[in-house]
Amino acid sequence: MNDQTTAAEPAAAAVTVPEAVATPALGEPGARPGARRAALAPVALVVAGALSVQFGAAIAVLLMPRAGALGVVTLRLAAAALVLLVVCRPKLRGHSRADWGTVVAFGVAMGGMNTLFYQAADRIPLGAAVTLEVLGPLALSVIASRRLVNLVWAALALGGVVLLSGGGFDRLDPVGAAYALGAGAMWAAYIVFSARTGRRFPQADGLALAMVVAALLSLPLGIMDAGSKLLVPTTLGLGAAVALLSSVLPYTLELIALRRLPAPTFAILMSLEPAIAAMAGFLVLDQALSTTDALAIALVIGASMGAVRSQVRGVSKR
Repeated sequence: MNDQTTAAEPAAAAVTVPEAVATPALGEPGARPGARRAALAPVALVVAGALSVQFGAAIAVLLMPRAGALGVVTLRLAAAALVLLVVCRPKLRGHSRADWGTVVAFGVAMGGMNTLFYQAADRIPLGAAVTLEVLGPLALSVIASRRLVNLVWAALALGGVVLLSGGGFDRLDPVGAAYALGAGAMWAAYIVFSARTGRRFPQADGLALAMVVAALLSLPLGIMDAGSKLLVPTTLGLGAAVALLSSVLPYTLELIALRRLPAPTFAILMSLEPAIAAMAGFLVLDQALSTTDALAIALVIGASMGAVRSQVRGVSKR
């Protein structure tokens, strides 16, 4: 049965934790192994999605010289939409106007996030683009949080993000930096509307429909940017790989996780993205990590671990 909550809800209410997740915190009396697994399962889904999307982004960087930034976005979203439509076969009937409004907003946020991010990655280094982009979810965690401890973890994660940038934001292409910040804003919107879509549509039906919206919005831009290059077999193959790694798998995992994970915790977990992007850059793009990068990654991971533990403790007290 679809949730009929209106779009006027504040961000903090966009994601709720069902009673099934209300378990004792890790290490506390009464906590059962099954309860611990239930509480940490959505966290594992988010981390798996982050690994997938960043390795997909690294492959996308390799693809950009062939199809351009907007062409890569179109290949990614169109291929992902086709896969999800075939797998999910979403029903078009039986949905309210509010349901359709939510899924369209989700699609617009998804398309905007991808388009702006790849425009940024075409102008500034991948690590810097992801670092700037993650400020959107971090801002959401501060705005949506109702617990002081979440502000502490957000501040620690922000410190790691800034350190990971190497203090070089002032030397970045300002247009690329602006695109990355815009992608961060759309990412925050994506988090909110992904949660609402997951509650209104069964399984991944809403995701499939939103992906179609995003693909249709990007199609004219991709054709204008790349034209017939989009039809080259090797380009299509790499585009399909990017779609699976950067869209189909991570968005599905995140949609499932957002049904059981509070918005502030999810947003802070997104601060893992720069660290994972740095690892993907090292393994796929041969970009080495400095000592400062390693320290920054440790700060971000520490903040995320603290956010997860505080989330589990908070749920156990409800």
